[in-house]
Amino acid sequence: MDTFRLTTAFLVVWLVTGAITGIWLARRGHDLRWIPIALMLGPIFVPIALELADRGGPRRASPSDPSERSAPTAPRILVGLDGSAQAAAALDAATRLFAGTGEFVLAEVVPYEAAEDPERTGITSAKERLTAIAADVEPAATPPRHEVLVGAPAEALAHFARQLDADVVVVGRRGRGLTRALIGSVSSYLLEHSPVPVLVVDSTKER
Repeated sequence: MDTFRLTTAFLVVWLVTGAITGIWLARRGHDLRWIPIALMLGPIFVPIALELADRGGPRRASPSDPSERSAPTAPRILVGLDGSAQAAAALDAATRLFAGTGEFVLAEVVPYEAAEDPERTGITSAKERLTAIAADVEPAATPPRHEVLVGAPAEALAHFARQLDADVVVVGRRGRGLTRALIGSVSSYLLEHSPVPVLVVDSTKER
């Protein structure tokens, strides 16, 4: 019986350590696929996670200078997109509020692994999604453009909003799904840490 209890305790500690480490790494802007690997490796994964987490903070996939406004008098609206229904609702609300008056910048955040992939498949896919979405955005003061960001979603959006000199950040509010549990609430983080005003669109509320 003592051997059984010892084995059970060992397995629990192993799995809990792996789960905590994997979730922590995902919250730092890494691929969710590290979580099952962390569960298998348990404490062995801790030094690996620490090394992976050292990426120097959020950045943009294709460095350029976004600070120069093409329309100085038009508000600049940064919309965070991730392919979810909540993000689509946020974009819909932004276009209804600012169409014809603002400059839209659509942003999607990808994990660090996507930027380190030699084939850049994840970044290319994100650019294609954003290009398709931008083509459907109602006419604004200037044509919408888009950026692919790298890192933890909330931190990357907050960092880019400052760099962009945005006037407002628009994001959707997620429910209590798995993604929110693993990477945290992007909208809550932005409300606390964004350097510019944040509009959170709750698609579950009736209009």
